Formats: sequence, C-alpha cells, structure tokens
Amino acid sequence: MYSQGKSKRDSRSNSIDLVLIIQILILLVAVVFALFPVVWIMSAALNPSQSMSSQSVIPPLPETRTVTADGAGTLLNIASPDGTRVERSAGMILLVEIDGEEKELRAPKNGYVQNIRINVGETFAEGDALYDIGSSYLINFDTLFNTERKPFVRWLVNSFVIASITSVLTVMITALSAYSFSRFRFAGRRSLMVFILLVQVFPNLLAMVAIFLMLQQIGLHLPFFGLNTSGGLILVYVGGAMGINIWLMKGFFDSVPRDIDESALVDGCGHWQTYWRLIFPLVRPVLVVVGILSFVGTFNEFVLARVLLRDKDSWTLMVGLWGYISDNFARDWGIFAAGAIIGALPTLVIYLALQDQIVGGLTQGSVKG
Repeated sequence: MYSQGKSKRDSRSNSIDLVLIIQILILLVAVVFALFPVVWIMSAALNPSQSMSSQSVIPPLPETRTVTADGAGTLLNIASPDGTRVERSAGMILLVEIDGEEKELRAPKNGYVQNIRINVGETFAEGDALYDIGSSYLINFDTLFNTERKPFVRWLVNSFVIASITSVLTVMITALSAYSFSRFRFAGRRSLMVFILLVQVFPNLLAMVAIFLMLQQIGLHLPFFGLNTSGGLILVYVGGAMGINIWLMKGFFDSVPRDIDESALVDGCGHWQTYWRLIFPLVRPVLVVVGILSFVGTFNEFVLARVLLRDKDSWTLMVGLWGYISDNFARDWGIFAAGAIIGALPTLVIYLALQDQIVGGLTQGSVKG
C-alpha cells in the first residue's frame, strides 16, 4: 500500500510539473508575440538605411560610404560642409559642372557629410571619390528633431495640448452628466441613456462628412472652432468621448452610498456642494481612468485629425508621422519608427504612474450599475 501511495504521489507530481511547463511555454510564446513588434520598431529606428526590405531584428552596424563621380567635371560649390546632416535625397552636397551643365549632387542616403575630397575649382574624372557619407544609430532621431520642413516637436506639442485639454473637459462634463443620471430622476432619463449608448455604436467614419460641414459652418461665426483649428478638433473629440464614459462613470457613482447625499442635504448643502465637496473626491479612481482613456485615445487618433487639420503646422503627431510613409518613393521608415517610439513615451509614463488608479477605477464601479 505504501508503494501504491508513493506512486500516486509521484504521478500527481509529474502531472503538476508537466502542467507548469506547458504554462511557462505558453507564457513565453505570448511574451515573445507581444514584444516582437516593439523590438522590430526599435530596430527600425536604429537602422539608418530607411528600407523595410532589408530590415532585421538586429540593425546593421553604422558604415561610411564613398560617393564617386559618374562623369568628369568641375566642382563649383560646396553646399554641405563636413559634419552636416543630410536627409536621403534631400540635402545638396556639391554643385558641379559636368559637360557644360550645372548639376546638384545630393545625398544618396540618410547620413552625415564626411571628408569632402576635392576643393572648389578643382576638376575630377569619372570614378573619382568626391565625398563620404557616414551613418549612425541615432541618425533617424537627429533627422526627426532637426528637419525644418517637418516640425516634429510642434506636432508633439500639438498632440499633447489637444489631448490634455480634451481629457480635462471630458472628465468634467462626463462627471456632471453621470452624476445627474445616477442621482436625479427625471422624465426620459433611461431613454436618453440608451440613446447616448446607441450613438456610440456607429463609427466616426459615418459622421465624417457631417462633422466636416458642421465645423465649416461654425468657423464662419467662431473661427477658433472651425476647420484647421485645435479648438474645432477638441470640440469633436469631447463630443465623441461622452457616450461610453458616461455609462462607466454612472456605474461608479451608483456604488457611492446615497446616505452621503442625504446627510449632506440635511446639513444644508445643495446639490452642487454635495457633488463637489463629497462625491467628487470619492470617485477619483474613475475620473483618472476616464482621463487616461480620453488622453490616450485622443493622442493616438488619426482619421479625424487628418480630415479636419489641413495646415502642416497644426497637425497632430499621428498625422505628422503619417507624412513620413505616405509618399510612394520617399518613405522614411526609420524616421517614422523613431517618431513612433517617442510618441509612445507619454502614454507609457501615464500608465506606469497611474496603474493603481486604473485598476481601482475599472473594478470598483462594477459593484452596482
């Protein structure tokens, strides 16, 4: 009997070990699947070649490439001296004269000008070395922050300001609406809540034309809220964020005992004092959740911003990054990846700093509803 009991315990232990091994393997596969896109984007950001066809997980080592002359000619001018950063096919290096015709020699790749091998006025033959182009792991980040025709920093600031203002307005307006639905009883209350939810079922693409025409008309009377303005985009974002957030906040308000309201009314407080001094501090977790969801959704939104914002200086970050990969023959994937990494940092910092509030806000409101 002792041997039988021992064999059963051994078999049970072996089965537990097997289950644990399977769970670990599944977890490792899930982690690799989740982290692979992040690793790929990091690799693309550190790859100066700007090519997705030659992209690998481990970026290539920085290299220096010598540019040679395609024909005999004379150097007329040096536009980019040593140390200058040039974009791919965007920065003129040398102005030369070949066969009696002036030509501009531009950078064949994204990099830094190194060691111009001839001086102004000197002649060169076909195949002679003209200058060197050196790459770097950080060339994409350098180009991102130092390209005047694509103001990345301005796009980043625009997105942050628009997302912040939208989050604050969404939290304040949604909290007032949810408190009203939770505490007050009035005709059409349930029908209005169902209507608000049904409106959110339809995607924004269906209302795109209507939103465009509305802002166009509003801009005739209130230019700050018209097309191609941050105010107009904020107005659209706030209106679109209220539906599901009202339902989320209402469930949280319902979990707050009504005895608090009744006690405050007995002590002489009005509805506004009860809401602002007593209820508002108690529902802080759900306010943080709604604010974070609104900020992240607005910060990463592309479609509405692309349609409503026409001026390059008023673009948000997502619209600006799209410009790096929208051209058919000048897609800067490395710069796009570098911008995507920087654009993800605000969201990452917010989630890490407020993760406890997020969990509490999403779970406590499910007690009653």
